Parts: sequence; C-alpha cells; structure tokens
Amino acid sequence: MDNNTTLKRTLSLPQMVLYGLGTTVGAGIYALIGELAGISGYLAPTSFLFAAILAGLTALSFAELSCRYPRAAGAALYTQQGFHSHHLTLIIGLLVILAGLVSSAALINAFSGYLNQLIAINNSSSIILVTLLLTSIAVYGIAQSVFLASLITLIEVGGLIWIIFISQGAIAQLPEIGALLIPEFNLTSLSIIFTGTLMAFYAFIGFEDMVDVAEEVQDVKRNLPLAILITLGITTILYMLIMTLAVLSIPPQELAQSSAPLATLFTLHTGKSAEIISLISILAIINGSLIQIIMASRVIYGLSYRHQLPALLSYIHPKTQTPIIATLLAGLTVMTLALIGHLSTLAEITSFLMLIVFSIVNLALWRIKQTEPIIEGCISLPRYVALLAFISSTSFVIISIYSRLA
Repeated sequence: MDNNTTLKRTLSLPQMVLYGLGTTVGAGIYALIGELAGISGYLAPTSFLFAAILAGLTALSFAELSCRYPRAAGAALYTQQGFHSHHLTLIIGLLVILAGLVSSAALINAFSGYLNQLIAINNSSSIILVTLLLTSIAVYGIAQSVFLASLITLIEVGGLIWIIFISQGAIAQLPEIGALLIPEFNLTSLSIIFTGTLMAFYAFIGFEDMVDVAEEVQDVKRNLPLAILITLGITTILYMLIMTLAVLSIPPQELAQSSAPLATLFTLHTGKSAEIISLISILAIINGSLIQIIMASRVIYGLSYRHQLPALLSYIHPKTQTPIIATLLAGLTVMTLALIGHLSTLAEITSFLMLIVFSIVNLALWRIKQTEPIIEGCISLPRYVALLAFISSTSFVIISIYSRLA
C-alpha cells in the first residue's frame, strides 16, 4: 500500500521551539512535580539539575545528528548510520516508539487528575475521549497539529510564568529552610537525588521527538539543531524555578499528596480557586500527549518506509499528507496503555527506555565521528562529548537496574 505522496515542509524555527516546549513542559512540571517531591523531597531541584545535565549532553548529540541526517526515524536512523546493523536499528526504533506511546499514556493518565478538579467524570471515559480527540487531530495534518500545539504551548508557558510570579514570595523562606535544598555528600543524599533524577529526566524527554519531524522542517540543517538547544535551555530555567518555589512554599510530602500540584500552589499563594490553572494544566498535558502520538507515528512511518516494518504503515494519505495508519495504530496503543497504567510507573518506564536509546545514539555519534569528524554546514562537537554522554546515560541505566534488583 505504498504511494508517492511525501511529507510537507511547513515547520519554521519558532514553530519547532514551541513544538519542543509543548512535549517537554507538559510532560514535566504539570504532570510530575508532586511525584518528584515525594521521592526527592527538598532535593527535588537538585534532581532536576542532574536531569538537565544528563539530558543536555544527549541533546548536543541529537543536535549534531539531526543536521548530519535530517530525515524521519530519528534515533533509529542514527543507530543505522553508526552501527550498520539492521537488527539493532529496528530494536532502537521500536524502543523509541514504545517510549513515546508510554509517555503519551502517562500524560493522559495525569490529565484525568487535573480534569477531576473541574468536573466529575470517570477516569476511563476521559482517557478514551481525549485519546480519540488527539488521534483525530494528529491524523488531520501536521501543520494543523503543530499550530494547535504551538498555541497551547504559549498558554502553558504563560501559566508557568504566572505561577513563578505569584510564588516569588516563597523566596523569603530561603533563610529558614534553604539549607535543606543543599545536598549532603553521603550515600543517602546521593541515592535520593539519583532516584529523583530518573523521574525528573522524564520531564526533559521531548527534544528527541523533534528530530522525527525532520522531513517537515524548513531549512532543517539550521533550524532543527538550534530549536533543540533553545528548547532545552528554556525548559531547564522554567523547571528549576518552579520546583524550587514549590518546595519552598509547600512541604514536599504534602505536595506529593496533591493530584494537581500546581493548582495547589496557585491556591496557596492567591487564596483563589485554581480552576484556570487546572485548565491550563489540562491543556499542557494533552498537548504533550498529542506531540508524542505525532512522534511515534513518524518513527513507525520512517521504519516502514525503510522496509523494517510492514509497508502498510508507511501509507501517507494524499489529502492530509500524514501517515494515517501509523497514527491510528499509535493512538490505539496509547489508549490501551493509559487505561491499564499508573502515572509514576509509566514515567519511570519511559525514562528507562529513553536512557537506553540515548546511550546507543551517543555511542553511534562517537563511532560516526571516527570516520567522518566534520560535515560542512553542521554543528560539530568534540568527539569526547558524545563519549561522555554515552557514559552518563549508560550509568543511569545501570543504576536504575541495580535499584530495582536491590
């Protein structure tokens, strides 16, 4: 069921930055701030900092690779170029797809918690309805999907800036409890930080999704790497500010009990109903979920186009110019996972899967640069940066496995 219809290049640099922010910001602060506070306590901001460094190293690798190979299938394509292994490429591609679908399911799961702040509705019903809506939007067209995602992203980033502004009075608590934010150099503190980092890392997942729409980006060799780095920078600043103000405002264990933590923070500082923040939170979360569905469908399409998955999955509808069958499959899988999973579990699974993917991609770049160190017109990092990114990602994979077995 192959055809000659191609993907359409419609996405500019600002749209790509908003696309990246939409999948990271919604997936992070709005969904996991309470969960992370419960794990890391007052050391949650430090966990975010560690996660930012871990994500930043790999983001540099993706920025260079997206310029070297500006095509769909992202991490799977980079793996093929680095290792020339059909089987490893397929495994990485499937891991990326699975991680995206699990992440989308985690967000839709979180969506139910915020929606219940506004209306009484059965969780299963809300999951089914929102998944059908998002899948329909993704099928309709990439330009329309990204326009909607960009609009929602502006709203959700504005919501975070609003929260930061109204919570700034919490800085007055620094002299009293600021010392609790500084980790001690012992095994207990490090264990708490590293456990939190694995969950906080989920909040930074998103930049790797950006490369999967490479064939739909204008001036891709310039705009895509730049968009990846800008997205990560903005995200890190927002996360650090929000997380710090949150634990200064509300004891972490109390924050962890809230199903809508930013709504709780808003009410605390304003004394007003948090319906508007709950609404923004809902938009942020479903926005991230929409982008994950788009990403997963593009990887499915890319693998199918390269004959690594059934040809049926690479079919592009002539009118919408989207991989319609791949998108429908992604939506159905997300719905199933959201109905049977739990937010924190789904988030941890996503982080673990992506750390494996990042390890392989970083090593792939290290191998590629051995034979082809520089591509004219592309960002070129020192080769040791890719190796350092590989070591850091792999270390967290090992730590994660050890913590589960211990």
